[in-house]
Amino acid sequence: MTKLSTWLASASMAALIAACSPQEPGSDTMASETAAPATTSETTTAATEQTESERLYAWFAELFEADLARSPQQQTGLGRIDDLEAYGRWDDVSDAAADAAQQRRIERLAHMRETFDFDALDRDARVSWRVFEYLQETGIRQYEFRDQTYVFTQMFGPHTGMPSTLIGQHRVDTADHAEAYISRLNGIGPVFDLLIARADGRAEAGVMPPRFAFDYLTGNTRAVITGAPFDDSDTVSPLLADFTAKVNALEIDDEAKADLIARGTAALTDVVGPAYERLIAMFERHEQMTDDRDGAWKLPRGDAYYESQLAAFTTLPDLSPQEVHDTGLAEIERIHGEMRGIMDEVGFEGSLQDFFEFMRTDEQFYYPSTDEGRARYIAEVSDVFDRVRDVIPDYFDTLPQGEMVVREVEPYRAAGSPTAFYNTGALDGSRPGIYYANTLNMRNLPIYQMETLAYHEGIPGHHFQLTLAQEQEGTPMFQRFLYLSAFGEGWALYAESLGKDMGMFTDPYQDFGRLAYELWRAGRLVVDTGIHSLQWSRQDAIDYLTENTSFTEEEITREVERYIVWPGQATSYKTGQMRIRQLRDFAQAELGDAFDYGEFHDVVLTNGSLPLAVLTELINDYVDDNRAETAE
Repeated sequence: MTKLSTWLASASMAALIAACSPQEPGSDTMASETAAPATTSETTTAATEQTESERLYAWFAELFEADLARSPQQQTGLGRIDDLEAYGRWDDVSDAAADAAQQRRIERLAHMRETFDFDALDRDARVSWRVFEYLQETGIRQYEFRDQTYVFTQMFGPHTGMPSTLIGQHRVDTADHAEAYISRLNGIGPVFDLLIARADGRAEAGVMPPRFAFDYLTGNTRAVITGAPFDDSDTVSPLLADFTAKVNALEIDDEAKADLIARGTAALTDVVGPAYERLIAMFERHEQMTDDRDGAWKLPRGDAYYESQLAAFTTLPDLSPQEVHDTGLAEIERIHGEMRGIMDEVGFEGSLQDFFEFMRTDEQFYYPSTDEGRARYIAEVSDVFDRVRDVIPDYFDTLPQGEMVVREVEPYRAAGSPTAFYNTGALDGSRPGIYYANTLNMRNLPIYQMETLAYHEGIPGHHFQLTLAQEQEGTPMFQRFLYLSAFGEGWALYAESLGKDMGMFTDPYQDFGRLAYELWRAGRLVVDTGIHSLQWSRQDAIDYLTENTSFTEEEITREVERYIVWPGQATSYKTGQMRIRQLRDFAQAELGDAFDYGEFHDVVLTNGSLPLAVLTELINDYVDDNRAETAE
């Protein structure tokens, strides 16, 4: 039976790429049985399999609800706000809670293996088993390195996460909801004090971000407590503005509104403000203690920690930093070659770096930052989606039921938002998925990147991937809402190249935009491993990407600083995309004319986010099934 890894070898693919596709352990365990007329015993077995699958799914449902009950913030995110006591609390971030979660992983893994018969499960339930098993095993391994992670960075942390939850997710439909908001404001202080103590302990052990991060940390933290009621300026702080607006929208009497706003204001001045000042004081202490070393290698167990991060973000435990680095270098060389072909096509004379500068600076590639320029961009990207919708049925059998719309990022959050991004729609269909374009500064939205951004974030990228996962009603809830970066970002990057396969990118400059983004993800393989394993400095990484990609220095600097504080995450995009493309190439080579895009994409997308090893097993099964059908 031909499997992916065997095919890779027989196809004599480049060794660096094949290194990303090791023989997957247990790949035969999910293979389907040969189709045959059902005997009485086989019918009985099928009933047993279904019963075992139902038992497993019922257990998964119990675990999902139990975990949800422990997480008030996840309840809020899912719109479950009937439990008013939980609605007023934050998640427990104590060491005791983390220890208990680790013990649950160990016990759940053992319980599943002892209680349920894997061989008696149907195929979908076997996938769910594999995914759950992967999550528990990964969590158990990652727990070993908890003390190597940064508590606060410019990318994430409760200093920005808690206000974002209150402003973006905490609904105030009733006075009780406003009371819960006030309760959460009063709960910020205790959470901060616990995490400040944790960060202090790690700093003493040498685990803290490099110096550059602290200007961002202090600035982002100070922004939360700038304006009324924290100072005498003419502005209103984000939290007070949000709480006041939500309370004023309630249909209650003015006296009740005034009382709520007064108590919310008191929570801000008495609890939130002092907590943020204590946090800023800690940042100032740590800035004096840290240095300019950027990579994970500087940490007490840095090398082992980074390898664990690579395994977690790529979902491939056997990849070494050097293999990832070398793969990135090889991909950059390949993509540079394709870019030179576009240079020849458009008649550009000069070096590749000259072409990069031309694409960065020539006015023909940018709309002005005016109402007219913004409106034109939104109209044209909407046209891109209309065109791709016309050909999608030729490549996808299962289409999401949820709709997608195009919008500009709202002015109040544009300054801190990415160039383009996607927000999933509501599970009940009451809110569409939204493709957001950040039109604040149109120099950050080159026209030649329009198509590739649209396919990545929207159709057939994240909109298809996330919406189809949520719409799989027979799939356990933990799978429907799971997001694994190697799968999700790998699919979205694959979707960009799929646009080329579907006949899009007819303009050579748009095709350059596609290659520019693929080049960027290949560069991430190089610089992430360079920083965290090969001891590159922040400036080394900036210089490398400036020389080898077409992005601006501002974009490159911001991205490199992200990679520094989030080891391994940046490697997931290209690793996932390469594996999905390898799987498609394998299926096409094995099945020939019997290969069907729609069937292949169904296998990839209708099981939710998958570890790449599990996805490989599924495609092996798909190929075996189709080969057997063809032989009949």
